[in-house]
Amino acid sequence: MTYAENLWLFFTLLFGIIIVPGMDMVFVMANALTGGRASGLTATAGIMAGGVFHTLYAALGVGFLLHLVPELFNVLLLAGAAYIAWIGFSLARSSIAIASVEPGARLSLWTSFRRGALTSILNPKAYLFMLAVYPQFLKPQFGPLWSQVLIMALMISATQLAVYGSLALAAGRSRDVIVASPRATAIIGRTVGVVLIAVAALTAWQGWTSLA
Repeated sequence: MTYAENLWLFFTLLFGIIIVPGMDMVFVMANALTGGRASGLTATAGIMAGGVFHTLYAALGVGFLLHLVPELFNVLLLAGAAYIAWIGFSLARSSIAIASVEPGARLSLWTSFRRGALTSILNPKAYLFMLAVYPQFLKPQFGPLWSQVLIMALMISATQLAVYGSLALAAGRSRDVIVASPRATAIIGRTVGVVLIAVAALTAWQGWTSLA
């Protein structure tokens, strides 16, 4: 697999995870509804900051593992692939729905940013996900790890901005579509689940062949 193909596979997985309605999406939507587009975009910036934090700790963990116990790298890769497959299976058989977001007190832009960052940083599933994903796409044969981390961090931030920023700009209309269309969100979740299973199978195969 080339480096470009590796990045496309990472983007497919990344986009599939971000576009599935979840805690971050609900937070941005709530801020956009109660505080307007500026508040929604500020909340998006906070979530992006949290994403940078997750990127840094995951990259440091992978780099530390490669330096001390390189033999465990592929084992972690296989474990991560199994975890992603489990997420995909859960999404493929679930019916995702988002409850209505009730109006609330308008927050300052700083508060929206701070809460967005904390929402992202304190999400326990994000820690597991990042540790499962990074060993599959950070590969020494593609050059220095720091440059790969930088590119992946930019991809994460750009994808979050595109998805959540668009949601914040659309505000009320997006809220109506997401809340009033449980069938549509369920279809999104199930489609993404199938994609995640396929990505997990491909990365597991690569890890297995590298162990052989």
